Amino acid sequence: MRPFIILAAAALALAACSDAAKPPPKTTTPKPTETQSAPPPDLRPVAFSALPGWSADNPAIALQQFRGVCKRFGRKSANDPASKTWPTLGRNVDWAAACAAAKAAPNTDPKAFVEAWFQPYQVGATASTGLFTGYYEPEVAGSRTRGGANQTPLYRKPADIISADLGAFNADLKGKTVLGRIENGRFVPYHERAEVARGALQGQGLELVWLAEPVAGFFLEIQGSGVVKLPDGSRMRIGYAGKNGRPYRAIGRDLIASGAIQRQDMSMQAIRSWLASNPGQAQDVMNLNRSVVFFREVKGRGPIGAAGVPLAAGRSLAIDPKYAPLGGLVYIDVPHPEPNQAPIRRLVVAEDTGGAIKGPIRGDLFWGTGDAAGEKAGRMAAQGCYYLLAPKRR
Repeated sequence: MRPFIILAAAALALAACSDAAKPPPKTTTPKPTETQSAPPPDLRPVAFSALPGWSADNPAIALQQFRGVCKRFGRKSANDPASKTWPTLGRNVDWAAACAAAKAAPNTDPKAFVEAWFQPYQVGATASTGLFTGYYEPEVAGSRTRGGANQTPLYRKPADIISADLGAFNADLKGKTVLGRIENGRFVPYHERAEVARGALQGQGLELVWLAEPVAGFFLEIQGSGVVKLPDGSRMRIGYAGKNGRPYRAIGRDLIASGAIQRQDMSMQAIRSWLASNPGQAQDVMNLNRSVVFFREVKGRGPIGAAGVPLAAGRSLAIDPKYAPLGGLVYIDVPHPEPNQAPIRRLVVAEDTGGAIKGPIRGDLFWGTGDAAGEKAGRMAAQGCYYLLAPKRR
């Protein structure tokens, strides 16, 4: 699970999805934490031939990812809709049947299988657009023990964090939770970033790993997972374990407001560069984002998405599970973050979520591990569209 993101959001609006082939302009603003008050658009069934680029796509990796994640539908109430917003996208039992068929035929032609078992739906009457961004798994230097340059801790999830279900106290608040702790017999908000930076968690043995760069730790929290390169040459994979419950703030907006970075130059890379070049001010700026992410060590392949399986570069998408079923299939048509590159038109799997991934048309594409993936992820911010697939009723 990705707690939130803070890359760059494009300030553009495209009239139709076919225009998404255009690369995003350089002029950007920080990604917003989006809220949706208007009714969601309707779904319209379309033929696979109507999906831009479908004939050229090879969905083998997407179908392989689907086989790994789709078991989650069998653990849910069979007749409940897989989407909280669009019942048209099928019941859990329908998805479970498609999952069983996919696992029973591992050597089937992937495109033929998808066409036989699924129906694509266009979101909106004219292929409505939404924001698509990217994320990745950073690689950073660090150590399991404190020493030398490694002075910045990343913490395990503290045992004193309490989750309160507000619906248990007021039916109008059903589905809402808050995180906090007990202090002098009162339930209070958990320590925010500035308090943690001043040592609020010290002395509890919560330090999971020590990093050489404070800014690297901040961006690891943004991505929600990463690989730590240890002094002996080995690698330690860490993943999201929880958060402190404080509201997320995109510091890019503050850097623009202060004049530190010009709006037209805003990107993940620009934020990272400014923080690294201004160590005396960096912590104060990072403290504006009061949210803190906690980590755990992940053994084996990774990173692990919200659906509980390792992500696949270019084929795993973070979505808002209020709309797109987590574990389901999605076909995207979005601009490539690199100029003069063909648009990204392919089948992906909804395998992850994020605190800033909100709305009926919203996606965050996983690009992989390391700096090269980070370059693409940091520059991906554009309007595009997706088509949601639903299993055919049998």
